[in-house]
Amino acid sequence: MTTYSWNSLLLDQMDWHWTHQLRARLDGLTDDEYFREPVAGCWSIRPRGTGTAPVQAGAGSMTIDFAFPEPTPPPVTTIAWRLGHVIVGVLGMRNASHFGAPPVDYDSFTYAATAQDALAQLDEQYRVWKAGVASLGEDGLSRPCGSSEGLFSDDPLARLVLHIHREMIHHLSEVCLLRDLYR
Repeated sequence: MTTYSWNSLLLDQMDWHWTHQLRARLDGLTDDEYFREPVAGCWSIRPRGTGTAPVQAGAGSMTIDFAFPEPTPPPVTTIAWRLGHVIVGVLGMRNASHFGAPPVDYDSFTYAATAQDALAQLDEQYRVWKAGVASLGEDGLSRPCGSSEGLFSDDPLARLVLHIHREMIHHLSEVCLLRDLYR
C-alpha cells in the first residue's frame, strides 16, 4: 500500500497541471498576444501614464489597471493583466507572507514589459511557491494562515494552498484560452 502525505498530494495537484497541461502552452507567447486587447476597454499592463483605469499600480515603467471597488461587470483582462495578477496577487504576496520571499504588492512590483520577461517572473514565483509548499510538512499545513490572509486567517494553511492552486488553474487556463482565441 502506498502512503501519501498531504504535502505530496497538494504539490501533485498543482505540479501535474503545471507540467502536463499548462506551462508548455505558454511557450512561445509573443508580445502581441501578451498585450492584445480582445475587446474595447480591457484592463492590461501598460506603459506608465497611458492607462485609463482609475488605479494604475506598479513601481517601474509599466503599470497594471485596477479600480476599487471593481466595476460591475468587471472589464475583460488581457494575458498581460492575468499573468501580472497571478505573479503578484496569487503567488508573490503569498510567497512573501509565508515562505520568506521579498515583500511584494501591486504598487511595488515592476511589471514585465515583454511576454518573455513575464513568463520568467511567473516561473520564478511558481518555483518559490512549490518549494515553500514542499517545506511545510503536516504541521505547517495545519497551522492557521494568519492575519495577512483576510478570510483565510483562521483557516489551516492547507486551505490557502488549495485556494491558490484553484486560482492558478483558473487564471492560467484563461490565459491559454486567450491564446487559442488569438490564433
